[in-house]
Amino acid sequence: MGQHLATRVEVRRDRQRQGETERAERKEAILGFLAAAQRVELVLDRRVLGLPAADEPEDEILHAMWLAKKSVELVCSHEVAQAAHDYTEALHQIMRNVVEHGQIPTKRERRYAFMEAARNALSSDPAQLLR
Repeated sequence: MGQHLATRVEVRRDRQRQGETERAERKEAILGFLAAAQRVELVLDRRVLGLPAADEPEDEILHAMWLAKKSVELVCSHEVAQAAHDYTEALHQIMRNVVEHGQIPTKRERRYAFMEAARNALSSDPAQLLR
């Protein structure tokens, strides 16, 4: 009986450790993506303000953002991955001045959707995050 209880406790601890490890992986991917997206937004903000462009080529900044998005796809849920893709696509279109059918993608809405999806993915209790 004692061995059974000890085994059950150990299994519970292993599941908890596994959950913490997976959460840390998701968090790392999300933060990496946000850092890459922030670099793109910085370039866009500098454009709007009429400031000189950064030294780093735009192609490299966009490439880094798309790569970071792929890491989100690898470790996060479909909802988070789709929100990251939508946000990335919006930033890419704005950066390249590519607008389909006269629609301007709204980076603010896409960023908000991604942040909410990411917040829910990292929360142990999504009910606590209601705003």
